[in-house]
Amino acid sequence: MTFHETKLSGVFEIGLDPNHDKRGFFARSWCQKEFQNHGLSSKIVQCSVSLSLLKGTLRGLHYQVAPYLETKVVRCTKGAIYDVVVDLRLESETFRDWLGVVLTAADRNMLYVPEGCAHGFLTLEDETEVFYQMSEFYDPESARGVRWDDPAFQIAWPGLVRVISDRDQSYPNFVEM
Repeated sequence: MTFHETKLSGVFEIGLDPNHDKRGFFARSWCQKEFQNHGLSSKIVQCSVSLSLLKGTLRGLHYQVAPYLETKVVRCTKGAIYDVVVDLRLESETFRDWLGVVLTAADRNMLYVPEGCAHGFLTLEDETEVFYQMSEFYDPESARGVRWDDPAFQIAWPGLVRVISDRDQSYPNFVEM
């Protein structure tokens, strides 16, 4: 695997390092030791899959608060997404900054989202599937979100938001803690 730190502190784009032969290729997509060697959390307690039927579906911006802070590794397994991370860590030098990365099934790239960051994505194709690995169990009491169109972040989404859940639409604008 290849690890590329992004402009957001602790957020990494991860690529596969495939070994090709006449059959196709083989590549590792998870290795506890490699994550630890890069100083990243390697704890995984839960994996989830989402399927979005239509291009322009927005999911997020979600995060969990203590004691259920979570890291995520996100990969698009079918279709394409514009994956967004917003740094909500008060002590971070990139606090309130955001990053958008295109994740596609064809590129097989992943995004590592550290604790204290909000995460969401916009589908760029119909029938898009996303696979998540999380370091903490989902806890409804700890689940939080901020608005996808919050003026505090000024996220430049690359397309129209056509489908969004009532919950995601109703999140408040960000207020510093």
